[in-house]
Amino acid sequence: MSEPSSESRLRRTVRAALSDPRHFQLAVLGGLLAWGTFALDFPTGWGSVLAVGVGLGIEATFGRALGRRFDPRSPLITALSLSLLLRAASPWLYALAAAVAIGGKLVLRVRGKHLFNPATLGIMAAVLLTGQAWVSPGQWGSSANLAFLMACLGGLVVHRALRSDVTLAFLVCYAAVVLGRAAWLGDPWAIPLHTLDSGALVLFAFFMISDPKTTPDSRAGRVVFAAAVALGAAYVQFELYRPGGLVWSLFFCAPLVPLLDRLLPGERYSWRAPVVGSRQGTGNSSSPPQPNFVPEVPMSTKPVPVVTALAVPDPRSRRLAAGAARLVLIALVLAALQVARADAFCGFYVAKADAKLFNRASQVVIVRDGSRTVLTMANDYQGDPKEFALVVPVPTFLERGQIHVADQSLIDHLDAYTSPRLVEYHDPDPCLRLEMARRLPMAASAMPDEMVGSDAAKLGVRIEAKYTVGEYDILILSADESSGLETWLRRNGYRVPDGATAVLASYLKQGMRFFVAKVNLDEQSRLGYSNLRPLQIAFEHARFMLPIRLGTVNADGEQELFAYTLTRRGRVETTNYRTVRLPSDVEVPALVEEEFADFYRDMFARQVEREGRSVVFLEYAWDMAWCDPCAADPLSADQLRRLGVFWANDEGGRGGRGGGAQDVFVTRLHVRYTGKTFPEDLMFQETADRSNFQGRYVIRHPWRGESTCDAADAYRRSLAERLEREAQTLANLTGWELEDIRGRMRLGGVGTPSAEPPKRWWERLWPGR
Repeated sequence: MSEPSSESRLRRTVRAALSDPRHFQLAVLGGLLAWGTFALDFPTGWGSVLAVGVGLGIEATFGRALGRRFDPRSPLITALSLSLLLRAASPWLYALAAAVAIGGKLVLRVRGKHLFNPATLGIMAAVLLTGQAWVSPGQWGSSANLAFLMACLGGLVVHRALRSDVTLAFLVCYAAVVLGRAAWLGDPWAIPLHTLDSGALVLFAFFMISDPKTTPDSRAGRVVFAAAVALGAAYVQFELYRPGGLVWSLFFCAPLVPLLDRLLPGERYSWRAPVVGSRQGTGNSSSPPQPNFVPEVPMSTKPVPVVTALAVPDPRSRRLAAGAARLVLIALVLAALQVARADAFCGFYVAKADAKLFNRASQVVIVRDGSRTVLTMANDYQGDPKEFALVVPVPTFLERGQIHVADQSLIDHLDAYTSPRLVEYHDPDPCLRLEMARRLPMAASAMPDEMVGSDAAKLGVRIEAKYTVGEYDILILSADESSGLETWLRRNGYRVPDGATAVLASYLKQGMRFFVAKVNLDEQSRLGYSNLRPLQIAFEHARFMLPIRLGTVNADGEQELFAYTLTRRGRVETTNYRTVRLPSDVEVPALVEEEFADFYRDMFARQVEREGRSVVFLEYAWDMAWCDPCAADPLSADQLRRLGVFWANDEGGRGGRGGGAQDVFVTRLHVRYTGKTFPEDLMFQETADRSNFQGRYVIRHPWRGESTCDAADAYRRSLAERLEREAQTLANLTGWELEDIRGRMRLGGVGTPSAEPPKRWWERLWPGR
């Protein structure tokens, strides 16, 4: 009789586990974190491990002091949730976020409910209190397949938690705002659909706003709450221009929940699993578990305590949850080991892949600190200067002193300094037994009235300012309607692409002006410049973006964009597209040295295809004070100042007078785009990540000596395997034919070098024979 009884207890234990939606939530959140770490290269690593450990520790220690039984599921869910969205400069900031999240959950309670969503509270504490943490909404990408998968898994969780109404209400309201805004701006549907096709949005809707312990009790209250969060998120994103608007909105809308519970009362939700072994849930009864609701008790008859004790899980459920916690910790440790990073490299610089390798490549330098921006635009225009015209949307009015003409050599130097590079090593003699030393890391004029045209007022175009700066005639324009603006531009010799009316209209409705420039041939001749110099503009605005939509209207094929950002805090990333690191630190055959340009072009094209053509690639991220290996010297403080780094050599700064300024962090981003693959303008945010990265490819020249020893014999045997790996790596990176690579490397079909084998000992006795 004992065996059937054991099977019956096992079935009841499994049924009890499956009846609690937290177990599903743990499985889904853990799976998403593993996906983000291993497939999307999220740098959470040890931060997630610390978040889980600190969360469990605080729950166990302080929860007991407050009269709560320890249950590992809640802190695990919180730690995993914040790890999915939080990014920080130090792993310990994840621990801080987890401590605030769990502590706030235990202390900040109103009528027995959490005042804030714990994960949201932890994220906001790390962001607001330290300045070294941020939210990366773009890093989940906009893959429809991933979003669909997350929606399905999340739907399972919210359905079991009986909170699908708040998720659905939020998604409907947010979609209505985004689609309505696009309709008002006249944007193509690709733009709002790209905003909605976001993994971060789905993650937020199904795993954060749907938390049953931080949402209103009644369905009507949850719908109102969801609508408020959706409107707040749209305001933060589209009016305040801050990334992470979803998290900000949920944080500030949380205090509405107690008010909604009073105005629209409902049944209180409680996690409750059937207690295995009790008379209600044992025996041969097959009745379904009771709903996970505890009726709300009117306050006039029975006050609700500040700390509400949740239903205590039975020992088997606790053991099951503890086992799940151990599995999650093991997975997090493995994930942490995947993100080990090397900040310094050694090797000899051989070649670089600069922007000149690509046709139709635009270069932009963006200096950003706070809301201050200096934008330097290099002109890749080829043709008669009198045909040149530049039209750029700008978020604010520009005075004459905010416009400047820069030196192209500054951008060329920055391009060379940040270019992906090829380095080489030479294998040493394996027979040498030398002790290795420790490696050391290493004046404005008025524009003629006839150029302006007399029909501006009739077309609703306002010429707010006109300047001559260097060899350029500059206008600052605003308009009532895009069609009038487009007509005026065409009549006055500005080359506006066909179909630009809708794009111009969208910018006008967003309150943007237009910076337009043409070449003043007389000034160009007087100044003696044959090439068009870069234009610079300086302004102050909360919006950190780069407009690319006008350049995609009727563009002939794909275009290349290199964006170099110079900031104080750290690396810059895009918030509406994934920022992906290019493959780096890989060993390639020596034949690449002679054709590095072809290698890099083909490698980049292959990575663009693999990532679905809709990601921004990180090619370089480094402190301007040094480099290793250097493709060019760091820019001096004077050069940085001329590029717009207005804080260079400021009092209290760390910049040296003659050398690189240590207060400057440079990020190089490379985009290959069309209007279809990049429907939105690029939106950026500065992070606190100062870890170094460079696109770096390594050639290891084999040792070709004739020494004989056991180590030399082992080296020769391993060399064939290494050369074969290099050949396969090159084929995988570029798409080149593997057999062709093998032939050029003089490898046999099985990876054995076909070069002449080393001479035997007696063959070396008489040279020349």
